[in-house]
Amino acid sequence: MRVLYVEDATFLAEAVKHNLEKQGITVDLANNGEDGLENAMSDIYDCVVLDIMLPKMDGLTVCKKIRSVLN
Repeated sequence: MRVLYVEDATFLAEAVKHNLEKQGITVDLANNGEDGLENAMSDIYDCVVLDIMLPKMDGLTVCKKIRSVLN
């Protein structure tokens, strides 16, 4: 399984990544909404986890843009 985790709090992102990787899950990180959206559009992720309050583009907007492409 491959997860994209979009989180601007570096310490939290690294902690979550570490724990998921211990469970055998591959985790890629993005630290702002624009990068998160660009990565999510690559279509290689099984799951995208978004923070709501992100720099450059908030998580809700990222989610809406991803969903508009999928529909």
